[in-house]
Amino acid sequence: MNPRKRAACGYGMTGMTTESQTARPGRAALDFPVVGMHCAACASRIEKALADTPGVTSAGVNFATARATVKYDPAATGPEALRDAVREQGYDVVLPAADQSPGADPDQAAADAQAAEYRQLRTRFVVAAVLTIPVLVLAMAGHVVPALRYTFDFPARPWIELALTTPVLFWAGRDILLGAWVAARHRAADMNTLVAIGTLAAYLYSLAATLFPQWFHSVHGTGGVYYEVAASIVALILLGNLLQARATTRARGAIRALIGLRPKTARVERDGREIDVPVDDVGVGDVVLVRPGEKVPVDGVVIDGASNLDESMLTGEPLPVPKKAGDTVIGGTLNQTGAFHFRATRVGADTVLQQIVRLVQQAQGSKAPIQRLADRIAGVFVPVVLCLAVVTFVVWFDLSPPEMRLSQAIYTSVAVLIIACPCALGLATPTAILVGTGRGAQAGILIKGGEALELAHRVTTVVLDKTGTVTEGKPTVTDVRKSGEVAEAELLRLAASVERGSEHPLAAAVVRAAEERGLALSRPERFDSVPGHGIEAVIDGRKVLVGNARLQRDRGLAAEESLAERLSAEGKTPIFVAVDGKPAGVLAVADRPKVEAPGAVSRIKRLGIKVVLLTGDTGRTANAVAKAVGIDRVVADVLPRDKAEVVQKLQAEGDLVAMVGDGVNDAPALARADVGIAMGGGTDVAIESADVVLVRGDLNGVPAAIRLSRATMRTVRQNLFFAFAYNVLGIPIAAGVLYPFTGWLLSPILASAAMALSSVSVVTNALRLRGFDPARAV
Repeated sequence: MNPRKRAACGYGMTGMTTESQTARPGRAALDFPVVGMHCAACASRIEKALADTPGVTSAGVNFATARATVKYDPAATGPEALRDAVREQGYDVVLPAADQSPGADPDQAAADAQAAEYRQLRTRFVVAAVLTIPVLVLAMAGHVVPALRYTFDFPARPWIELALTTPVLFWAGRDILLGAWVAARHRAADMNTLVAIGTLAAYLYSLAATLFPQWFHSVHGTGGVYYEVAASIVALILLGNLLQARATTRARGAIRALIGLRPKTARVERDGREIDVPVDDVGVGDVVLVRPGEKVPVDGVVIDGASNLDESMLTGEPLPVPKKAGDTVIGGTLNQTGAFHFRATRVGADTVLQQIVRLVQQAQGSKAPIQRLADRIAGVFVPVVLCLAVVTFVVWFDLSPPEMRLSQAIYTSVAVLIIACPCALGLATPTAILVGTGRGAQAGILIKGGEALELAHRVTTVVLDKTGTVTEGKPTVTDVRKSGEVAEAELLRLAASVERGSEHPLAAAVVRAAEERGLALSRPERFDSVPGHGIEAVIDGRKVLVGNARLQRDRGLAAEESLAERLSAEGKTPIFVAVDGKPAGVLAVADRPKVEAPGAVSRIKRLGIKVVLLTGDTGRTANAVAKAVGIDRVVADVLPRDKAEVVQKLQAEGDLVAMVGDGVNDAPALARADVGIAMGGGTDVAIESADVVLVRGDLNGVPAAIRLSRATMRTVRQNLFFAFAYNVLGIPIAAGVLYPFTGWLLSPILASAAMALSSVSVVTNALRLRGFDPARAV
């Protein structure tokens, strides 16, 4: 079995399951929002605290989505203990309320908490900006306009700057200081540590220079203050956090769009009358009325009426889908024409829409292997930066002129601390995965995790199961060839009248073809089955023989062997028909390739990927289908239990394999493959075994998923390059390596602005994926 962890979550047109519902005894999973994170190091520390909690088997925290995913033993721990572990680190979580109704939106409390946090952050930034602007004017006006130097150089200036800066640092920036303190208590360091040390160093130096100006003049030759540095850094950090929060909120747009599809009310039959009730109050078994232009509130089965539904939110397919009595309807889809009643079968968190939301959230909260590398680097980055800042301080203190040594040392070391904050590094991967998986969901491609998203872009071979994946999955009459006096329509009618009593799949195809053509079938007057060969019957007084060539030869009739050979070479199964002791013709039955299959195979090939057809059918049939759709390599006559071995052999040849299937017998191969792709109309077992689910069941989703993976990983690499390059270039400049050549030092104010800009740039780059069209022709 492939050692990769798989999300035990799946989607099918008949339903969907989450891990929490299918969890084995002694195992549970919880996904919850985390409030108060400011950098990847925050996420890393929370993740470690959760992982160290007794009873937790695995924990992951995603900075971009601000969510934690924990697997644990309910007998050893619970949600409250997990919440306490996070709170001990100085953060908070939003757990589902114990009395929350089954239909309630489980993320509303989290959304409310995040909105409140955003409003609070905005207020603090506004206050910080209002107070910082006059500090900057007082400190910098004389340098910008030399004529004003003496105007702003008055004794009370440091005291005014002190009064304005103190609330900026200790009120607007209190979360930064508290975060640094909590991290220090746990012997850790994060972005807050860097900013807190830098701003406090500038503030305390300036405070000392304000309180004891004579001592600083006599010892250091200067009494300059740097209040504007401390205030500006806090204001810019808050601005960066604000912009980052807005950008990541946009990145979560796919989830919000899905949740927004759920209507607020439903018209339900209660006590003999129809009333409007909140959708959360709809129960299983309720009869619901949907009128034209309304959305279907929950999942169910039509019991009365007919209409056309827009299911594009689910499948990405714009064409309306006709619905009649007995058909399934999905909550969130739009009713276009007629009114109908349906009986609710799934409500609340069990609806397909809510399950898709859960699936996308789990995917967005998962980590790709490349992100783990970035997380490890971010985890050790802060201590390294602290050491570099100390070295910078010592070097400048030793080499600077006596009258400037302390101020220059503080100035440069603060710039190093501020510019090195690893926010961009921590956001590089998760934001791209966040947007990529959301874009996939909008296109009907459900990707279950960051690992699958990353692996898909390296796929070298795609293995396609034949039946139900490349073909339609049901036998169909493709040819009606008469060879006697009986007309083709009558030939088909007689054969279907005979076959209506048989349970063989080919017989069902013949009956279905006759019914589709409006032919009136007759009841057999006599019916004799010849096992393994065919059927003899009397229809409307005529003796009809339907079966294979051997049955005809046994009855002394000349079978049309040449026609049968031609049909078999095309992957079709010939059915011979004789009427009144004479050969009457041949019907051909085949599982026809899907209309989109040739184009999809061509697109996969244009991506530089090999395609293999895998089937349990005979080589002749398989080769005919492969030829029709453009596949060059065929592996046929494979037993269901051996499909996984075929995938393993391809992997042993050095290929990274994606397996595409839809049946129960495909599940082992889907699990064995590096990337398992399930067709949305397939069985739940196959879907749960897969990493990617194609909701529409359209084979074009395979190249689309691979293209989306490539685009996402390209964005990840761009983000990581930018983040690494930013720090590699920024830290030496902040440390002053250009000073001997240019006499220029990087201001801590500019360093903080650059740090904020880098984080926003990474998120903005990831947001470009929202406009990517995975279905566009390669």
